Amino acid sequence: MTNYDIDICARTIYGEARGEYQAHGPAALIAVGNVILNRHKRPEKYGKTVADICLKPRQFSCWDQKDPNRLVIQGDTIMTDPVFNICLIIARKIVEGLWPDLTRGSDHYHNTSCLPYWARAGKVQLRLGKHVFYKLEKEA
Repeated sequence: MTNYDIDICARTIYGEARGEYQAHGPAALIAVGNVILNRHKRPEKYGKTVADICLKPRQFSCWDQKDPNRLVIQGDTIMTDPVFNICLIIARKIVEGLWPDLTRGSDHYHNTSCLPYWARAGKVQLRLGKHVFYKLEKEA
């Protein structure tokens, strides 16, 4: 993995889960990273690189054009946030395979404030804070 992949992974983790860190610690951040890495096992569907996976349209809402998080994660001011530095460490360890998969193979998740069309109750692997994690794909 390149430094670019790690940076984009960290920005995605930050954009998607930084609000969960206070209550749930690094597990909330690691779980989002787990989903990114689990998608990496299916390059034909999600993208060949970690950056491709994170930046693919309509996959991680923090990168959506109209999402206010996009401006935050694209800026340099996050570099001074201690939570972003934790996201960088987690992203590096995720791509190096040094963290356990807390999500039990999940490849999707959503915030509890919504219920996407693809959500399937029987596919839930983990509920962590305001996120629900699903394993929708069969083993590659």
